[in-house]
Amino acid sequence: MTSFVELKLRPELQQALDELGYEEPTPIQREAIPVVLSGRDAVAQAATGTGKTAAFALPLLQGLEPGSRTPQALVLAPTRELAVQVAEATQRYGRQLGARVLAVYGGQPIPHQMRALSAGVDVVVATPGRAIDHLTRGTLDLSDLRTLVLDEADEMLDMGFAEDIEAIMAAVPDGRQTVLFSATLPARINGLVKRYLTDPVKIKIERPKPSAEGGASVRQVAYLVPRQHKANALGRVLDIEAPTAAVVFCRTRDEVDSLGGTLAARGYRAEALHGGMTQDQRDRVMAKIRNRTAEILVATDVAARGLDIDHLTHVVNFDLPSAADTYVHRIGRVGRAGREGTAITLVEPRQHRLLKTIEKVTKSRIAVETLPTVADLRARRLELTRGAIAELLREDDYEQYRVVVDALSDEHDIVQIALAAVKLAHESGIAGPDEDDIPEVTVAAATAAQGTKRPPKNLGDTVTIFVGLGHAAKIRPQDLVGAIANETSVAGRQIGAIEITHKFSTVEIPAAAEAEVVAALQATLIKGRKARVERFKPPSQRPPSKKKGKQP
Repeated sequence: MTSFVELKLRPELQQALDELGYEEPTPIQREAIPVVLSGRDAVAQAATGTGKTAAFALPLLQGLEPGSRTPQALVLAPTRELAVQVAEATQRYGRQLGARVLAVYGGQPIPHQMRALSAGVDVVVATPGRAIDHLTRGTLDLSDLRTLVLDEADEMLDMGFAEDIEAIMAAVPDGRQTVLFSATLPARINGLVKRYLTDPVKIKIERPKPSAEGGASVRQVAYLVPRQHKANALGRVLDIEAPTAAVVFCRTRDEVDSLGGTLAARGYRAEALHGGMTQDQRDRVMAKIRNRTAEILVATDVAARGLDIDHLTHVVNFDLPSAADTYVHRIGRVGRAGREGTAITLVEPRQHRLLKTIEKVTKSRIAVETLPTVADLRARRLELTRGAIAELLREDDYEQYRVVVDALSDEHDIVQIALAAVKLAHESGIAGPDEDDIPEVTVAAATAAQGTKRPPKNLGDTVTIFVGLGHAAKIRPQDLVGAIANETSVAGRQIGAIEITHKFSTVEIPAAAEAEVVAALQATLIKGRKARVERFKPPSQRPPSKKKGKQP
């Protein structure tokens, strides 16, 4: 299979893929989509960033039946971030079908989720703890479920969700299709497979190797930018880089048109290229790029297929691709035949983990740099003005303007006249730049937002909370970490010391998050059980017991 067209997907899905710029399926998509479409159970081993979401989401959407009140597919994901990401992607693929996709995770008001489930949902993407919560409440009806997907299964087990997963798998109907995706396949996953999957197809995708094209001659750099500021950030970066020719990759046709207009308003000779254009329109655009009357091409992956621009100096990923081989293919367009080139990627804070995955897969370093400031921008523009004036002085064809200088020199110093002329030239070359402040996002902040498990250097002010479950309830540290990380905004790395006794546990958390954590854990289940949760009071601070001889 070399194209999505060969899959014969529903026209609505194919249209979505075209608009998103999906040209060729990734290896995991080539292997997994036909299997999932066939209805077989499957175990797929593939790394993050290889395009797994489309590998299961497209078959799920292909088989949706209209009018169902209860979920036809359930996707389990280890974290709220991944659940939201998978739900958003599935919604994009199924938009033309009117697919109803709901992300269900901790930290979001449960009544809102209950209302959405009651109204009718086709695909539910959930963290295990919140799925169990809804099953216990009777608000998640899996009686008509056709497909269960376990995404990042090894990470879910590492976070202590083994019992939740088994409870969910035991609750779904017999005969449903089960698809499991995992970066690794440890023994405990093989145990799940043997108990709950029927004659599964085994799929293993090796990590893609970086392309030989480009290589060391390509400078790779990334900027962390909030989504709402990406267009402004791109303009600022291009102003600093001053590319001879650049290709800016976007996901959708609408994004291509919008961004092309934004760059044109900034003074760039930008052209758009996407699948909605006729061949004549494509040819005209490419002619402008090749004869250098246009300097920036904003395009989708599909539209840029086979694109080869000899004088290309920059490739920009306006949207970070979800598959590492797509990233490699894009940056391979610069740095060919020994020429130097630059690959720039604008990364939203929540995508920082994906960026690190691409870096590992491609075995290349992607430097995360600070976005140029307004001061940097002004300095760069002055440098360009200086260069333009120096070039003009070398041409020696400005004698006709001497009359202006002679007339002004009677009243003004010659240096003042020169400064005024430079100011006029400089300001005339600025096409209404957008110099709004763009908030700085640090690597540390992006990592914290994703909950990357990393030992904290300093927890700052902390408090200890009491959780009324312990060894008697088979509570382990990972159960508490998983519950807090998935039900609140506190990342796993922000959780400190954990102590578990026979009847209760104590957990050290940031003081600023105490109210949020206590409220969230009181409202959810930990390993299927409700727990009393409150600020921990050492024995010396507790009131004396009313029962003689006993302490609470």
